[in-house]
Amino acid sequence: MPVDESAAPSPVPTPPRPSLGIQGPVVAFQDPWAGAASDEIMRTGTGIPIPSQDPPPTPREFVGALRDLGADFYVHHVIPTHADHGALLGDLADAGIDLVLGNEYGNINGPFVDGTNRYDLPAGLIRDAAAAGVLAGVLYDEPEHLQIHADQYRHDAHLPHFGQTEGLGPDEAVAVIDDTVRGIVREVDAATSAAGSASVPVLAEQVFPVMFHTLARAGMTPAPKVMKESFQPLQLGTALGAAVQYGRELWICADLWGPDIGPWLTRAPGFPGHSPAEFASALRLAYLFAPTRLFVENVDVLVRHRGSGAFERTAHGEVWREFVSDFVPRHPLRWSHRDARADIALVHADDSDFGRGARPFGNRTATAPDTSRSVFEAWHALSHGRLPDHGSCLHIPGYDFPRHELNGIPRPQFPLDAGAAEQTVMHGLFQPTRSVLVFDEHVRADQLADAGLVVVAGSRLPRTTLDALHARARAGATVLIAAWLCDPARSRSARVERGSWVVYEALDDPAAQDAIAAHSGEPDVWTQRFGDVELRIRATAPGGETLEFEIADAAARRVA
Repeated sequence: MPVDESAAPSPVPTPPRPSLGIQGPVVAFQDPWAGAASDEIMRTGTGIPIPSQDPPPTPREFVGALRDLGADFYVHHVIPTHADHGALLGDLADAGIDLVLGNEYGNINGPFVDGTNRYDLPAGLIRDAAAAGVLAGVLYDEPEHLQIHADQYRHDAHLPHFGQTEGLGPDEAVAVIDDTVRGIVREVDAATSAAGSASVPVLAEQVFPVMFHTLARAGMTPAPKVMKESFQPLQLGTALGAAVQYGRELWICADLWGPDIGPWLTRAPGFPGHSPAEFASALRLAYLFAPTRLFVENVDVLVRHRGSGAFERTAHGEVWREFVSDFVPRHPLRWSHRDARADIALVHADDSDFGRGARPFGNRTATAPDTSRSVFEAWHALSHGRLPDHGSCLHIPGYDFPRHELNGIPRPQFPLDAGAAEQTVMHGLFQPTRSVLVFDEHVRADQLADAGLVVVAGSRLPRTTLDALHARARAGATVLIAAWLCDPARSRSARVERGSWVVYEALDDPAAQDAIAAHSGEPDVWTQRFGDVELRIRATAPGGETLEFEIADAAARRVA
């Protein structure tokens, strides 16, 4: 549905359009520049090799398909056994397509950095890509997942992604991760500098909505996955808050792997696990959040290669093409993600807990503090009860994945041209929240200046941040803070100068409920404010699979 801009403010200088990209094939066909080598490794996280399903295209044919799909950049996961990347770099440079180098295949297959389950891209390759003028970023695939779940791919030992955290408390574990990430960013910067090029973002492409702030603080760029198994307001509000708090770019990955099934070309169980209609709404949603770059994972479900250079767009490919060629040109953005403002700020320390409470930061000897669950309860309250109160993504009790119904089909029978006969819609895109941005326990008072309500939850809070929060209350905000995070002098609810300091033991306390109700907005609308523009989002289907968007004057909508 077209965006309604009838209430939009007067035009202002237009920021750059988000750059649009496509991630390479994992099961559809061989890597065009590596050939058979790409069928000799596992290219997915499914735990089994999946041979290519279509005839291999030539590099020229594949670059032509990228151009036909309107790709500004290409996300290429490096095959560690393939050393000659000259043709890849030259072909993309000739086509004017930027390159993002990813580490997923090395994470799955090795070789690993000593003492970790992590593959670091060779510095020489980063340097060569920068020298060729095509390098746009270096992508770390699901690093938060591989820090918490260190045994996902590497089974010979428990070796978390950024370093060992066994026996460490949260602050000590974060320090280990911080030190490693800063070293990675320095190495990437050194490689681009050696090529005489500017630095590029080092991306944390994340499926779980944890560690965004931990990694952003250390220098990584948040790259949240939408669709996948995410709750979109929670995922985007957390990543966007990290980008704003730490001055990073924001990239968004529209990840087509997911839980649903339906009558569409299906390459593997759950791939794609989102309908074309959901994909269309997710692309518009991601674009309207004004990221620096937006890309889709993967090309496999956008096209089929029929041989002899013939690529055929799938239903999902037609959605992508319409988005690139029609929706984006008709809706130039007048805002950037850097303009994001919080009507409600949620402040909490990161315990890396998404609902299971296990292995905080990869530490098998500990569980997350009970108080960390107050974060889920806060999201539940701020979403009018629509988000669960026991976790922050679908990988928690209470959610079944229909894609598992396809596990009994032998893999050689894929792709399924008509997919599954019955469509499921267990994954939707919508929960109502009112411009909620997440900040970590190091947030400054000035970074909370726009929020009328500041909800403080989680397990720990530095004294300096407690002081900053009290300053925001005195300046006019309502600060709703957990009793266990207060010092004795600020352990009781009170009016403080222009604002309110509301202390809660549980978020169903009447005073807490009243504070949230005064600020939480409409129960059928999800909003995000960018300066004086407010993006208003509504569901157009009962399961939230499809969305409609309105661009409004935020000042006129603001709660007094």
